[in-house]
Amino acid sequence: MIDTHATDLLEMPGDWQRALAVVAHPDDLEYGCAAAVADWTDAGKEVVYVLATRGEAGIDSLAPDVCGPLREREQRDSAAVVGVDRVEFLDHRDGVIEYGLGLRRDIAAAIRRHRPELVLTLNHRDTWGGGPGAPWNTPDHLAVGRATLDAAADAGNRWIFPELTERGLEPWNGVRWVAVAASSTPTHAVDATPGLDRAIRSLLCHRAYIEALTDQDPEEYVRSFLTAATGRASDRFGGRPAVTFELFAR
Repeated sequence: MIDTHATDLLEMPGDWQRALAVVAHPDDLEYGCAAAVADWTDAGKEVVYVLATRGEAGIDSLAPDVCGPLREREQRDSAAVVGVDRVEFLDHRDGVIEYGLGLRRDIAAAIRRHRPELVLTLNHRDTWGGGPGAPWNTPDHLAVGRATLDAAADAGNRWIFPELTERGLEPWNGVRWVAVAASSTPTHAVDATPGLDRAIRSLLCHRAYIEALTDQDPEEYVRSFLTAATGRASDRFGGRPAVTFELFAR
């Protein structure tokens, strides 16, 4: 059995200009990799967010038609904190996203539209963490993560989803990597130090969701969560707080 904590994490590649982040819900990126995004946009790189849903089923006390627009506004504000000004929503239903051709087509279309070199997504495996008793992942994360990995290849094949070409979305074979945030088997990392304060402010923009999630003071909750999350792999990254990724080369 391989000890995933035995090897050092490599630096994420930096020789790219455009990234596309594809996740299921508002706040997925803020809990996962906003500190890395802040560092990248500071360096002049372009990052676009694509969300499969508007998170409308995420707050028990709010009906979906009220919750969806609220969480969309929070996501746009959150993205702006880390230098992302393009946020798109695919309007799949929160909580019941289905892996399949429709989802793959929508993500492939986004990849063709934005033509990234790096594609980001969130943990697509059954659990958070690899050990016994690890929390179960959600079906939405599984579906979107798997579909994103597949769509990175779909986007470059003109004979898969030819209707996209008819819509003027030419094939894009320029995806060089797909990076999975919050993976239980990370291979690469970004130093979280430069972007951590903005990542905290970015997650705090999801105030309605956080206040429904915990009775703890929102700022205390966010700061402690992100400090712990980025510190978890520091021993594998030269003692530096780390945003970790499992990197797949294409």
